[in-house]
Amino acid sequence: MDQKKIDRINEFARRVKAGEALTPAELAERDALRREYIDSVKASLVGQLENTYLVEPDGTKHKLPKRN
Repeated sequence: MDQKKIDRINEFARRVKAGEALTPAELAERDALRREYIDSVKASLVGQLENTYLVEPDGTKHKLPKRN
């Protein structure tokens, strides 16, 4: 997700916090941007966990087991 989209999410948040009402089109855009942000964070976390190893005291490495 690029910085322009994150800035747009923050703009919506500031406006709502200031008491402004968002139009239905803006609400839909905000929801779509939020969903995209959440999906990108999840994908990043999954990628990080797939490259995580447990190191035993004797120095051997084991990949984390996958969960369903």
